[in-house]
Parts: sequence; C-alpha cells; structure tokens
Amino acid sequence: MGPSRVVAKLLTIFPTLYACQSEGTRTLPLWPQGAPGSEHRRAEAEETGPWWVKNVHSPTLTAVLPRRSQGTAVVILPGGGHERLVFGPEGLEPARFLARHGVAAFVLKYRLSGEPNSTYRTDVESAADAARAIRLLRARAKELDIEPDRIGIWGWSAGAEVAHFVSFGAATGDPSAADPIDRLSARPNFSIEIYPGAVGLPATLPPDSPPAFLVAAFDDPPARHAVLELARRYEAIEVPAEVHLLASGGHGFNLGRRSSLASVSSWPDRLVDWLGDRRLLRR
Repeated sequence: MGPSRVVAKLLTIFPTLYACQSEGTRTLPLWPQGAPGSEHRRAEAEETGPWWVKNVHSPTLTAVLPRRSQGTAVVILPGGGHERLVFGPEGLEPARFLARHGVAAFVLKYRLSGEPNSTYRTDVESAADAARAIRLLRARAKELDIEPDRIGIWGWSAGAEVAHFVSFGAATGDPSAADPIDRLSARPNFSIEIYPGAVGLPATLPPDSPPAFLVAAFDDPPARHAVLELARRYEAIEVPAEVHLLASGGHGFNLGRRSSLASVSSWPDRLVDWLGDRRLLRR
C-alpha cells in the first residue's frame, strides 16, 4: 500500500483527526463546537514558542500512536506553572517515548489559569479539559485500538495539579447528559506524576484512586513535599504507589536527557519497569 493510500485509510478510520505533518502526529478536539464557556474564543490562535504553547481556548489532544498498540493509553498534561504548556519536553517527547513501548499517547493542551488576565480556573476549566480527555478516549477506545479500562494520566509539575482533580475528585459521569461522552467516568486507571505540585490534593484520597508512579528530586522542596504527602495518603487507603525520590536533580529535569546524573537520566527506565509490572505493556 502506497503512502497516499495509507493516509487515506487513516482519515477513513479517524474522521475527526487531522494530520500535523511537521510532527507526524494527529490532533483531536475535545469539543468540536468549542469548550464550554470558551465558545466565543475558539477561533483565537494559540501562541507558540520553541518548546511552549499558551493562549489555549480550544483544548485538544495531540495523539502519538504506536506502530503496534498494546491497548494502553496515557493522557499527558505538560507543566508550565499554569502560565504556558511545556509542550515539547513535557508533552511530545514523553508521548514519543511511550509510543516506542506500544503505548498510545495523547498530549493535552488545556486552558491555563495563570496567564495574564486569564478568567480560567485550575479546578474548573483546566480540570474539565482533563476530565473530558479521559472520557473522550473511553468513548473512542475501539477506533483508537485501546482498552477503555487501561487509560492513564501523566502530569508534570502544574499538569500534575490539574490531574489531581480527575484522579482524586468527582469523576463519575452524568447518566442524563445530552452528550454521551459526558456519561462516562473520568477517573484514570493509573497515574504518573513527575515533580508535582500540591494543588488539588484532598486531605484523604478516595478509595478508587488510581495506582500511582511518583518521581521528584530531594532538592525540589515543593515537589518533594507533594510526593511524600501523596505516598502517605496512598498508604492510608492501601492503594499501591511507587515512589522515586532522587537525591538531586532540581525541578524541570523532563525525561532526564540533559542531566549528567545517572539517576536522573535513567528514571524513565523505572517507569517502563512499572508499566510492565502492571501488565500495561502487553495485551
């Protein structure tokens, strides 16, 4: 089958996905008619830099699909202090990392509460985007070749704070919702948090909290505190959490490729081990 026929077949299978040729990715809008409360701004262009994106008013998922899916999917929420999204190092790069291991990855561009003059709130609009992303993947699991009960969330820094609202907050779907997607649960089946903040952490975790993989550096006090608090709260409900507190590395070490520290540059291998141990890397 020639390249043009392959593209045609993909567009037949995924009619609402459109190609982003420069990255070899596909983009999926969360709400085709605009995000609730942001419909009047849906046509505004995003602002982009060499590694960041901001001015998001029409949230999307950028899909990086593996050559051979193992049935697992992950929604990735880049950090950026709620002011911008570290879209390259904490979005596309980890998505490609997952895809190499057979995991379908979806990078979320969510609305940002910390931009100047923003009217968005982390616990409302940003959280709604994360919840919708999980629900959308469940609704379209068959055509994306993923299992609806093997959908995880991966939050970096501020992105992990947004993830807290779906991992630990109200996530039950509305059975009377007009949109069938909103009838589905938004609770992820597993969670990955890398140098998270503490926003969105409840005093007590719900019993259906997703099993977690947590990483921070000791010399990053806010993230260290958040990870240790999370570990204690997971212990209280007896839901497994794997915790890696690196001796050093600071904040924002991404996948560790720029670090000369072996523990930092190799931490993604521990994530692969964890995913494999949880049987998420095979059908």
